[in-house]
Amino acid sequence: MCASYGPLASSSASIKRLENDIDTVLFIRSTRKLRLTSKGEQFLQHCKDALGILDNAYAGLHDNDAELTGTIRLSAPSDLGRNWVLPWLDTFMDTHPKVSLQLHVSDGHVDLYGQQIDLALRYGIPKDSSLVALPIVLDNRPVLCAATEYLAEYDEPKTPKDLTERNCLCLGHNDKYFSDWTFERESKQINVAVSGNRRSKDGDVVRRWAILGHGLALKSRLDVAADIKTGRLLEIELDGWQVAPYPLYLICPERRLIDPLFNAVKEYLIECVQHI
Repeated sequence: MCASYGPLASSSASIKRLENDIDTVLFIRSTRKLRLTSKGEQFLQHCKDALGILDNAYAGLHDNDAELTGTIRLSAPSDLGRNWVLPWLDTFMDTHPKVSLQLHVSDGHVDLYGQQIDLALRYGIPKDSSLVALPIVLDNRPVLCAATEYLAEYDEPKTPKDLTERNCLCLGHNDKYFSDWTFERESKQINVAVSGNRRSKDGDVVRRWAILGHGLALKSRLDVAADIKTGRLLEIELDGWQVAPYPLYLICPERRLIDPLFNAVKEYLIECVQHI
């Protein structure tokens, strides 16, 4: 019976040695419970980050050693996924024929723990600190845009408050539609409650409505960059008012998924985004 406590005693001794070495209490102990202190939680996160750096360094050494194989199980936002990520990954797979793809396109946040999805492209700073988030592009912002036909019929808004008198195309996620648009200028913020006769939980639908002249849309610049370049949509300036940055991240549930295929996909996506 006593032998069964050997590993526990050894672990406890190792923890005590570590605490002595760094002169910090990492755990609060009782006869039945053990929990991390705030310093312990902070130290644990630093250790995870350090291990991640080592994993990336090791994977980088072997990225070119063998032909890439495996399955990319990726979720991507509707608009970006259909119009950009889909053709990008088709080209990637032409280059790496032993790679297969499972692409999930949706503007809802998929459960990376409960579904058969390993990676997700997501806009915005991730709220779940347990997920591994690697930046694809940080300087992306939503832009206000509309078709020439719409702006020819209605006066172009000049300030955020003017949007209350315009038909705004609202996007939704899960059970919520975003009808409160927030703009910032010189450290000041203004919230505008907008409304319109069309709403969708699919970003590609909202973009298509805007192109058809049905109203104003607030869209990620990545999503509408090609439409603005070709003149299908016009970007609207609001006297210096902008929306906060909307960065794009590649998310995965744990660092063990960071392998040569993951690194190749990440670097490829970063390169592709730079050419939008």
